[in-house]
Amino acid sequence: MVRHRVLRRLLSGFGLSYVGEGMSLLAVSWLAIQLAPERSAGVWVAVAVAAYTLPGALGSVLFGRLLNGRSGAQLAAWDAVLRAVVLAMIPVVYLAGALDIALYTVLLGLSSLLRSWGSAGRFTLIAELLPQEHRLAGNALIGLFAEASMLVGPALAAILIGVGGPVLVIAVTAATFAVLAITYLLAVPRTARAPIEQRQASSLAGFTAIWRDRTLLGLSVLTFGFFFLYGPVQVALPIHAVQTLGGSAGALAAFWTVFAVGAIVGGFAAGYLRRWPLWPTTIAIVLGWGAALLPLGLGAPTGLALAAFAVGGLIWAPFPATTMALLQQSTDGTMRAPVLAAYAAIVTLSVPLGTVAGGPLITAVGARPTIVASAVLTLAFGAAAAGIALFRAYRSKRGRQEVHDQPSEPVQGADGSVPLVTVTNAAHQDQP
Repeated sequence: MVRHRVLRRLLSGFGLSYVGEGMSLLAVSWLAIQLAPERSAGVWVAVAVAAYTLPGALGSVLFGRLLNGRSGAQLAAWDAVLRAVVLAMIPVVYLAGALDIALYTVLLGLSSLLRSWGSAGRFTLIAELLPQEHRLAGNALIGLFAEASMLVGPALAAILIGVGGPVLVIAVTAATFAVLAITYLLAVPRTARAPIEQRQASSLAGFTAIWRDRTLLGLSVLTFGFFFLYGPVQVALPIHAVQTLGGSAGALAAFWTVFAVGAIVGGFAAGYLRRWPLWPTTIAIVLGWGAALLPLGLGAPTGLALAAFAVGGLIWAPFPATTMALLQQSTDGTMRAPVLAAYAAIVTLSVPLGTVAGGPLITAVGARPTIVASAVLTLAFGAAAAGIALFRAYRSKRGRQEVHDQPSEPVQGADGSVPLVTVTNAAHQDQP
């Protein structure tokens, strides 16, 4: 990507927008706290955070007919424009004295309507511009921006909040998306929309394609389960820090910091895994993450738990790059963007649903047992995926062996004689 004539021009826009995304993680909830009534602040913060992500899943369906057939750059640029415009409205309305918590939540929801299509556009663009052997590295670099933003973004947001409040941070975030939109416009050559006969009429075309393709369906199920089982950890870890680690915010920050450092290293390493088989690598990541959670859940000393969590971040980071590479090589043409948008919608829903499921579980059994349950279920889920993959590989190998062993059928002449040259089975003709 660094050497590619078009993609290297996008790197600055990618970097800025991901920093803005990282800053918004802190600013969205902080402004919600300021705007919400004190008695219901917790509820409104949860609603605001959800509004900033979940409508993207709805948008993948609502705008399917409109956006099918668009190029990757067009999809990503539309998302950037929408987010820049709507997020910029928040400080404008705030300065006019008309911003309340309800309107704030609505604006956040509107800004995220094209989130799934924006993700699909970025990775469709990678597939459009890079040959297959370099797509994993391209995906990994985008993932590396995302991981790095989790370290840089919140720290910058904290500084800006001290200077001008969370509204200033949201204004800066809007500006970063405006820069990204301009970068797409200037860097990527214009591509005509696909002919009308090649467009998918259904707004559910991407979901339908996933449902009908065994590879895409299996990958989507694996991703949903992996992220769903990660959701409870996001809730359990802060409670574990309060109950077991002396209520130290520094201890909680240490866990997420080492995870982010591990993820940055893992994200960088992911770009060099193109010679690794993608499916086994993806399944091994699921198993490795489950194993990395066990020391934390089983009450290991804090140092050991931190080290394991850092290893978990390193193992976790290549997962988005490998799964996206599998999706890119399993799709093509006008169906790639709808499938990637549908996949992004599935990912968008998985973590929040897992987080919601984790709340009652923590109430029932506690934080540490919840982490253990998440780890064990992740290991079982990965083992099931590995078993299915091995079974399919065995069946495929056995089927090829049966075709190879099938005897040739001689062709008799009119007088019943068998010529020296025979004709093999049609199924065997393509074998060397």
